[in-house]
Amino acid sequence: GVHPGTLQEESQPRHVSPASFEDSSLKKSNWGFLITGMVGGTLVAVYAVATPFVTPALRKVCLPFVPATTKQIENVVKMLRCRRGSLVDIGSGDGRIVIAAAKEGFTAVGYELNPWLVWYSRYRAWREGVHGSAKFYISDLWKVTFSPYSNVVIFGVPQMMQLLEKKLELELEDDARVIACRFPFPHWTPDHITGEGIDTVWAYDARTFRGGEKR
Repeated sequence: GVHPGTLQEESQPRHVSPASFEDSSLKKSNWGFLITGMVGGTLVAVYAVATPFVTPALRKVCLPFVPATTKQIENVVKMLRCRRGSLVDIGSGDGRIVIAAAKEGFTAVGYELNPWLVWYSRYRAWREGVHGSAKFYISDLWKVTFSPYSNVVIFGVPQMMQLLEKKLELELEDDARVIACRFPFPHWTPDHITGEGIDTVWAYDARTFRGGEKR
């Protein structure tokens, strides 16, 4: 048999102090705050990185970032031979064209909507020793006036080329040259063409696409 005292002891409920409950609750609460903070921090980081890439895609006409190939850069530089004056790259991406132009002696400027790409371009220009003549700015191309530039480079997309034609016709001086990569302008007749396939580059002189008279 079992001693009655033993049964009495076993039947008594175990006593847990309030302090133990508080410690357990505090640990769970701390873990909850930690997990919430980690998830929240991750979402903020993803938002900060992704927004500059996603936002342009939400615009009516945007320039997706597709790095220029080595051959494309060579063809652009070829179209700049015997040219002078300042240069602008519309939608400068990671700065390859602007840096290449600066190395050829041009004062070159790049406009890009994505701040991460602008900061990276500035770093590349500094690393390659042309930060004095290669400048990059965060800006929407439709809000920039291109009249100060003698040479304009654009890696465009078909849906924007007609609108850009009109803007450049109104703003550029007669001695300006426009260099288009990947896609030509729909109504202008190129003065020079070089390359083939995706590396094709078209050069348009303002006097030609205006018919010899500024409109």
